[in-house]
Amino acid sequence: MSQKGNPTDVVMPQLAESLVSATIAKWLKQPGESVDQYEPICEVITDKVNAEIPSVLEGIMGEHLAAEGQEVAVGEVICQIYTEAGAAESASAPAAASTPAPAAAPAQQSEPIVSTATPVQRTAAPQQQSQPAAAAGAMAGRYSPAVQSLASEHGLNLSLIQGTGAGGRITRRDVLKALENGTAQAAAVQQPAAPSAPAAQSEPAASTTDYAVRNSGMHLSETPAIQKIELEQAETAPARGEHLINVTPLRNAIARNMRQSVSEIPHAWTMIEVDVTNLVMLRNKLKEEFKRSEGITLTYLPFLIKAVVNAIKDYPIMNSVWAVDKIIVKRDINVSLAVGTEDSVMTPVIQRADQKNIAGLAHEIEDLARRTREGKLKLDDMQGGTFTVNNTGSFGSVLSYPIINYPQAAILTFESIVKRPVVINDMIGVRSMVNLCLSLDHRILDGVICGRFLQRVKDNLEGYNMETKLY
Repeated sequence: MSQKGNPTDVVMPQLAESLVSATIAKWLKQPGESVDQYEPICEVITDKVNAEIPSVLEGIMGEHLAAEGQEVAVGEVICQIYTEAGAAESASAPAAASTPAPAAAPAQQSEPIVSTATPVQRTAAPQQQSQPAAAAGAMAGRYSPAVQSLASEHGLNLSLIQGTGAGGRITRRDVLKALENGTAQAAAVQQPAAPSAPAAQSEPAASTTDYAVRNSGMHLSETPAIQKIELEQAETAPARGEHLINVTPLRNAIARNMRQSVSEIPHAWTMIEVDVTNLVMLRNKLKEEFKRSEGITLTYLPFLIKAVVNAIKDYPIMNSVWAVDKIIVKRDINVSLAVGTEDSVMTPVIQRADQKNIAGLAHEIEDLARRTREGKLKLDDMQGGTFTVNNTGSFGSVLSYPIINYPQAAILTFESIVKRPVVINDMIGVRSMVNLCLSLDHRILDGVICGRFLQRVKDNLEGYNMETKLY
């Protein structure tokens, strides 16, 4: 493609303070296509979360200097965009490239769609792109965070807006234009009558009740989508032989972090049994009123986190990291939540959890878990965790050995609450019991301090009674 004028280099931005590189997951703009300011040009995968890189200027997309699947260091050039003089001369490029572009787009999108999919947002698109003839509208159902936020703020139905971006993708400019010409009002009126609304409401309502018995807030609150995996049969394998599955950048990042944790941290493990009968009665008493007043489900997890942070206040060494020649004890207690999706595990962070009451923690948990499942986490949501809590009990587990969330010092799992016969004052009673499992960094922590910490968490949980306040 012949271009005149000097192109502007686009570099990999510093998405987070600790981020040194990111992997190009998918290019959303191809060479020769027009680019609006703030319009996403590519998707990237980091060790923390998936993100979209927006364009800082308006012009014509030039050469891609980083390929999909390539890891790029912060500050390195990933592509070029022609603006002003360069864009004026290259304005004919999209027209000249219009014939081959549709044929190229499906080939570039068909494979990465699965490997780079984030929960919920990325699962619907591949089904719409199965036919090459649909390439022109392949991007129509994919919205950037900026577009979603703007549409939600003004009550727009994005399905009623005509996209002008690549493959019919709706850009921020399209949304602003809809607001100016009155499309927003029309969309807002028609949105309740959208054909998909009844189906979207009926199915989750039914599936939510399936979890009513043990609703912990950290499992998927709706039936999880079956992960779509493209399988490639080995050429030398028989018809019923093995298949090859490409490792996605996100799965590779998880593997790298887990390997680093188990290879660098000497793990030790301990467990304690807790009687949470009073907590179960307290939650049953408050959950209906809490649901009516707050609009979210009251789970056991905020009670657990409150008990954990209060115990960390008594044993601050639990809130530390290893720094070779010293141990750094963190002042803020930022609790990382292990949230599972259909294809990964993310650890969003409740910042300053020790400064929040039980109701505030419940809202934080609901918000982070929902945005994790919807693929709407920001990098800031993944930063600064000092202690991790995982609710494996939401899947029926009664005992687990978790891997520490590097570089933290410990991770605690809350197992399934089950009724067991328990001896109390030489009498047998049926009580609601739960196991708390703790993995610890044995360079920092020893059995004595962790035993006392778990005992304090146990005392805090068993200390809940019918008079406990949520606010």
